Amino acid sequence: MSKLLSASLITTALLLGFNENPRSGIAGTCASQCGAKPLQFTPGRRIRLEVINKTPNLIYIEKPQGTNPIALRPGQQVRLEQGDGTQPNISVIFWNENGLSLKANLSKPNFATLQVELRPEWRIGGDRGIYVKDDGRVQLL
Repeated sequence: MSKLLSASLITTALLLGFNENPRSGIAGTCASQCGAKPLQFTPGRRIRLEVINKTPNLIYIEKPQGTNPIALRPGQQVRLEQGDGTQPNISVIFWNENGLSLKANLSKPNFATLQVELRPEWRIGGDRGIYVKDDGRVQLL
């Protein structure tokens, strides 16, 4: 009986493996573990920027090229065009009137639109702007 029990234990150990953490030895591909693909636009093409205030407070947005700030009431949306061909990229800064942190949720509803939903953020600092680089990649500031 002890030989049968020993053989069963050895077989079970071989089938289940000796590793205490079974996931530590499992390899994965980037396709299964790398997260969401970063947003990117075609360099040189015009981009439409839609900013939506999803907070209960007044938010200001401003293009750093010397424009005046635009006030966005709660629930309000504004659409900004990229500008002329001398502005190859677009950037916008934003802030809450009370100094509270913001979280920018980015999406690309179509090939030429960057949508930014501004929501309350509970961590200190939060997001303060977006910048579309010369190569078309979107960076949160």
